[in-house]
Amino acid sequence: MKKPVRVLVVDDSALMRQMLTEMLSSDPDIEVIDTASDPYDAREKIKQLNPDVITLDVEMPRMDGIRFLEKIMTLRPMPVVMVSSLTTEGAQITLQALELGAVDAVAKPSGHDGLDELRDEVVAKVKAAAVARLQPRRAGTPAFKAPIDYRSCGRTVVAIGASTGGVEALSMVLAAMPAGAPPILITQHMPPRFVPFFAQRLNTACAVTVRQAEDGDHLLPGHVYIAPGNTHLRIARSGTRFRCLVSGRERVSGHCPSVDVLFQSFADQVGADAVGVILTGMGGDGAEGLLAIRKNGGHTIGQDQGSSLIYGMPRVAFEQGAVEIQLPLARIAERVLALCGQRALEVKSWRGPQH
Repeated sequence: MKKPVRVLVVDDSALMRQMLTEMLSSDPDIEVIDTASDPYDAREKIKQLNPDVITLDVEMPRMDGIRFLEKIMTLRPMPVVMVSSLTTEGAQITLQALELGAVDAVAKPSGHDGLDELRDEVVAKVKAAAVARLQPRRAGTPAFKAPIDYRSCGRTVVAIGASTGGVEALSMVLAAMPAGAPPILITQHMPPRFVPFFAQRLNTACAVTVRQAEDGDHLLPGHVYIAPGNTHLRIARSGTRFRCLVSGRERVSGHCPSVDVLFQSFADQVGADAVGVILTGMGGDGAEGLLAIRKNGGHTIGQDQGSSLIYGMPRVAFEQGAVEIQLPLARIAERVLALCGQRALEVKSWRGPQH
């Protein structure tokens, strides 16, 4: 008989501790072994109980969640799911936590609305965290550095899909992209409130320009467009150019935004000039769309098991024959650029595929 996932809930709010305990205990495969009101209480209970997963509040008295997470990841690495308020500060701190090694994050409810959906999300993310492959902390410098004379060949467009573990994975891939990289569209499963701050953090750290996608954005070289957290992102033709299409809130493959929706639009609109990349994440979103890209002549890349925090989405895509090549995370940017461009080729304007 499979043992339940043993969870320690850490939150300074008695109400949130009660709510999270009830949500998690509703699933027979999860056991809340205790709760803690602050990091000092949590530290002792971690020593005594050795939980499989911790849910950790971002904002707490005596020691904030970030400082405590840093101590956990340094002294006793274990899967952590952050629980964040919907404030601007809460969103920014949560993204920092994900970069430091937290497996995932959920947003606290603002009221009783959406509690059923939140319960399903918390349960799913705690279960995924329990089987996450914790990676050693990486230095800030990417393993691959693009050549300074790199220029896009002017035809290829890149689509990237990610879920659990995607914050760190995308940070590493985009940090290796040069200012002249081909246009990149990204669907990352993430609470809506977090996306603008995620794009801002990447924009500050990377040579490419990173922003949350807006409906009608024309694609430009050296630009990255990230799907809003509650709306699908597609690529669409606009004459001889391409633009972002941001619309639709229905769940596809269990998600909104959906990686399958993004990839399918690339298969339909870009064809052989598409490069699709599927990164770490739980579930199977993206597999069918990536297969469509490959069938329509595009190139496809999957993150390998050894470098994936959750080898779910890349595994399903690989097993369905959608992945042309599997690579460790550190080699994905290099492969994308090799497929997309020519070095020292001057391109004065990017106008998409010419037919």
